[in-house]
Amino acid sequence: MAFKISDQPIQINFHFFFKWFIACCAIGFIVGSICAFFLFSLNWVTSYRETHSWIIYGLPLAGLIIALCYQRWGNPSSKGNNLLIEEYLHPQRRIPLVMAPLVLFGTLITHLFGGSAGREGTAVQIGGAISDQLNRWFNFDKTERRILISIGITAGFAAVFGTPLAGTIFGLEVLLIGKKRYFGILPCLITAYIANLSCQLWDIPHTHYPIHESIPILSLTNIGLSLIAGILFGAVAWLFTFTGDFFSVQFKKIKSPLLRPVIGGIIIVITVVLLKSTKYIGLGIPMIQEAFNTPSDNYDFLLKLVLTTFTLSAGFKGGEVTPLFFIGATFGSALSTIIPLPLGLLAAMGFVAVFSGATNTPLACIIMGCELFGFQPIVFIAIACIAAYLFSGKKGIYIAQKGGIKEKLYRKLNL
Repeated sequence: MAFKISDQPIQINFHFFFKWFIACCAIGFIVGSICAFFLFSLNWVTSYRETHSWIIYGLPLAGLIIALCYQRWGNPSSKGNNLLIEEYLHPQRRIPLVMAPLVLFGTLITHLFGGSAGREGTAVQIGGAISDQLNRWFNFDKTERRILISIGITAGFAAVFGTPLAGTIFGLEVLLIGKKRYFGILPCLITAYIANLSCQLWDIPHTHYPIHESIPILSLTNIGLSLIAGILFGAVAWLFTFTGDFFSVQFKKIKSPLLRPVIGGIIIVITVVLLKSTKYIGLGIPMIQEAFNTPSDNYDFLLKLVLTTFTLSAGFKGGEVTPLFFIGATFGSALSTIIPLPLGLLAAMGFVAVFSGATNTPLACIIMGCELFGFQPIVFIAIACIAAYLFSGKKGIYIAQKGGIKEKLYRKLNL
């Protein structure tokens, strides 16, 4: 008996199941444990920075150290998540294991000294780099190696956010947007749950964002309001991508890659001093939680958007997703003053919808909405995620993503 996982049929036998069982368990446990250490360390450096605010003046030096490390050991790891996508689409060489410690160190240094960044990129790169090392001991073909990369991404995402179902879909959807190639869904699902459980074994808590108001009925008016909100969330996702591209182009004009984070760090320090606030640097989780309780200021999302895209374009390390949560939640919270939907619901919709538009992963974001906020608001969240996905422009923050329904739609519309 055989089934087809690639162009060649694979015999269902003990060796095949044993190989994948070992792969899922090993990747899930190792990546989940490393992510637990990463989350613990991230909490520590964040607390230290908040109690020793003078440390942000060292951000330019921190940027130089990160750049030196990547220059010495990081090529091609500096491509980050895009390297994982490139190796999935066009496999050429094993993802370097050094990517994992480099991005872990770079992210912790970025957060310690006050850069505005996230954590998803770090977890995903750790997962992808570690999972691809199994090629050293098992004879994986090209298609199986793609599954390896998928389950590595899945493990990192699931462990760092505590959302195994969303992590499963994200690990597949982010690699081939709009494609129906879900042959790796079972190993991704198993690995996601093992990674999440491994992280929990180390007693590392995940943040919760409860919706305090009751969810309104599904009337035509409320569905229409959700659609309008989703379009606006898509516009914010487009602005995030556009701003990131703009800053990247400006920093590339600085010929020395070592000077880019130094100059960027100086500008960020000056900005924080002028703002007289540190609430827009780091992860910004307190601001996200506050957005579910009281309306955010109209400029909160914009300040976080600019600081995050500037930080990452300058060469600092981290991820975009938690800042996207911040941007979406605060923007949705601010919209509650003009859109007659509950504040917590709009914050939840923005939380996942801006992420959906920026990463081209609407299905993963809908499922994440279920895992974080329950099933009751799911229709509102789904409308917002799909609308944001469609109205966020033809590309997202991962430039290596290729293909998909949205790209064909924009091509037909000559956009």
